[in-house]
Amino acid sequence: MITTRRLALALAALVAVLAAGCGEGSDRAGPATAASGDGGLAKVLFLGDSVAAGEALAVGAALEAGGVGFRSLASDGGGNVVGPFSEKRWETLPQEIAGAGATVVVYQLTTYDWGTRAQQRAAYERLAATVSEAGATLVLVSGPPIRPDDFYRPHLAELRAAPAVAREVARRSRGRVVALDASAVWGPEYRRTRDGAVDRSTDGVHACPQGAARFATWLLDELARRFPGFAPPAPEAWANAGWSADARFKGC
Repeated sequence: MITTRRLALALAALVAVLAAGCGEGSDRAGPATAASGDGGLAKVLFLGDSVAAGEALAVGAALEAGGVGFRSLASDGGGNVVGPFSEKRWETLPQEIAGAGATVVVYQLTTYDWGTRAQQRAAYERLAATVSEAGATLVLVSGPPIRPDDFYRPHLAELRAAPAVAREVARRSRGRVVALDASAVWGPEYRRTRDGAVDRSTDGVHACPQGAARFATWLLDELARRFPGFAPPAPEAWANAGWSADARFKGC
């Protein structure tokens, strides 16, 4: 596993690179989007599956170092708003969002966002309405590309369609939803190593500490562009916070 010192050094070198590619392919709503949530970037609620749960360790450390409240409801084996298990998830999700007191809700599209484009669109619009009713802004983020096994292979077309559907929902939302394309972080295909270090797990799905840290750096830069008053903290402020030693990072 990458050491915290090496992670901090790698992050410091990555900031300029990620900033240069920041926002490529994103649905840019501009400053008006930042004003759609009354509280700006006071508290972030992070939603998604186990991939997001791992990334949340880095994202939470980075946001908290920047003075922003953070809570993750990302969950193993689910966390999706469309596809298998989603109806069960919807039984409690509206109450959880309302009770979180977040001003921004980030939903990373999950590896379970299966369904037709119409089903995906309906789910993302339902999530947008739920988040809006809670007084927050919804940010839809594409997930990292996976190396599919027999479980995921039948659903690859659905997973590839989801980011485009998310962007469509954002365009039609009149500023209530932002869609971000994270390909600036992950590239178009699963890639295990980057910059001489392990980026992704051997399982072909999850992120390792370096990948989670690169994602957090990119996400905070994207949020800073949309929410005036927030400045991402230096990587040194959070890279050594201990999160990279979490047992969740397997196959790294």
